[in-house]
Amino acid sequence: MHLSTHSLGIFLSVVEHGSLSKAARAKYMSQPSVSAQIRSLETALGTHLLERSPTGVTPTAAGRVLAARAAEILSVIGGIEAEVSAAQGLVDSRLAVAATSTLGSYLVPQMLARFTADHPSVRVELRVGNAEQVIQWVIDREATVGLAAGRIDHPQLRSTLFLDEAIVAAAAPGHPLALAQEERELHLQDLRGHRFLMREIGSATRSVQESTLAAWKLAEAEQWTIWGAEGARECARAGLGIVLVSEHVIAQDLEFGTLTALRIAPPPPRRPVTALQPAGVRLTDLEAQFTAAFTGLEAWPAA
Repeated sequence: MHLSTHSLGIFLSVVEHGSLSKAARAKYMSQPSVSAQIRSLETALGTHLLERSPTGVTPTAAGRVLAARAAEILSVIGGIEAEVSAAQGLVDSRLAVAATSTLGSYLVPQMLARFTADHPSVRVELRVGNAEQVIQWVIDREATVGLAAGRIDHPQLRSTLFLDEAIVAAAAPGHPLALAQEERELHLQDLRGHRFLMREIGSATRSVQESTLAAWKLAEAEQWTIWGAEGARECARAGLGIVLVSEHVIAQDLEFGTLTALRIAPPPPRRPVTALQPAGVRLTDLEAQFTAAFTGLEAWPAA
């Protein structure tokens, strides 16, 4: 019987997503390749691991046992790799960080500049993606430190909340609502009939956008999906609709007048920032110091 950590990681992803196609996207693999890995595991173990249905897949009794043990195995292997690297003195110069787009663009670079000033020999790999990607990178040990917007609760991750940020509704200065609020207070009914620029599904910002529109009773409003915070910001500047994004994404636009904040009550909720590490894996001294630098923040650093 041959079981590889690669195939176990793929199986766990399938179980977590409840779908072969979603696991394939998360792993940046084709669906046939994921299916082949699952078949290989089933052949090696001599049993079916997944129950397939039109709505997705669920683990069989044997599959649930394998998922639990696979999570333990991968956690132990991750710890072994970290300890061996530490013994070799390799980790003193390598820092692998993953962050969601707003954090990766507006917070992490400033923190890296401060951190590397005290650790000039550090070599950094920074991955920027949406929340689903960041979670998967940390689970797969491709990054040992992750930063994500919003609350993250996952059995394979250790999460620490720190800081928070405002979500702002904004539009181009010539947008009808931007012009209207120069003369009167805006009300929720004023938003009806207007287009909203939404982040892609899987983005932490998308979740806040959807919950905000639901609270405003605008879930049926016209919505365009724009991939990436910068793309959404540029579409708003071009007058294509209202954007709901982090205050940090549009700070300069608000300062220079290329976007206007819409004063709407109730405002979108503030959201926390979460630091992520693989559960059961001991951080290196460098990783622990870098994580402490984040979680010890009481306010976003000035640009």
